[in-house]
Amino acid sequence: MRRVAVNTEPAVTRADLIAELSVSDPHLRRADVALIVTTIFDQITGALARGDGVELRSFGAFTVKQRNARIGHNPRTGEPVSVKEKALPFFKAGRQLRARLNRDGPKRRT
Repeated sequence: MRRVAVNTEPAVTRADLIAELSVSDPHLRRADVALIVTTIFDQITGALARGDGVELRSFGAFTVKQRNARIGHNPRTGEPVSVKEKALPFFKAGRQLRARLNRDGPKRRT
């Protein structure tokens, strides 16, 4: 079983993103920035829902992968369980984003 490290630092929320953009571009009203951010997220979500991919140059690409139906097992009882087919969103970071994250080598959390 693969374990994922839990990040204890707070994540940037949509409200945080809107607040930061409003401060960095004071000529835009906060409501306008909120509309822009919401529109971008809605467009990405809509494209993925249609089965299209979204590529943001130098940032990354969003795609949809299909998972086939299968028979799983309840981890508590071991009983077989039917798992339906589903679509899952995936994100692959672009080369420039990876380079920026790894510019000074991996950062250690203390």
